[in-house]
Amino acid sequence: MMLIDFLSVLSDADTDLLLAINGWRAEWADYFMYAFSGKLVWIPMYAAILYVIFRNLGWKMALGCIVTVALTITFADQVCATLIRPVACRLRPANLENPISDLVQIVNGYRGGRYGFPSCHAANTFGLAFFVFYIFRNRLLTAFIMFWALLTCYSRSYLGVHYPGDLLAGALVGFVGASLCYWLFVKLGKYRRKEFRETWVPIAVGGITIGCILVYALVNSC
Repeated sequence: MMLIDFLSVLSDADTDLLLAINGWRAEWADYFMYAFSGKLVWIPMYAAILYVIFRNLGWKMALGCIVTVALTITFADQVCATLIRPVACRLRPANLENPISDLVQIVNGYRGGRYGFPSCHAANTFGLAFFVFYIFRNRLLTAFIMFWALLTCYSRSYLGVHYPGDLLAGALVGFVGASLCYWLFVKLGKYRRKEFRETWVPIAVGGITIGCILVYALVNSC
């Protein structure tokens, strides 16, 4: 009984935090968060990360690293979408079947799929962020990629498609996936840590992308 009461308190707190995040509105933020939450917009940053990997590692080691990144993302995505979601069956806040859906504000009619626990967005972004941390060991790049992952998660609650608890669970899955895959990369690929050059490139490309999204949001909100 105490466990049920505790879980009920956690669920209520999760809902309250979601409504607080989702309840703060600004027209420019609607455009910004919707665009920031997209996937294709980050292709240039992903390409910049690949560039630095190939620039610093031999082609065989670089290919092995890319395969490991792909495994990290696949692990994170499939654990969330295929293993946990069908069991948890937690409706997204904005889903019309959810009793709180009338309280949730949405952007561009976007409600996401039916279930949202854990968040695949959070799992994928934090999976990539932790893997970047493990590989590059660069403070500035780590700070930037973690900020990117956190803001991606915030955008999902802002859009009303994920509870904060969904995002926390997804981030944990991403961390586990990145840690496991990096360990395999070190053991099987015989990877040894090295100093990477030009780590500023993904930061610059990602920063420019964020700047462009902000300009887009401000222009469209005028």
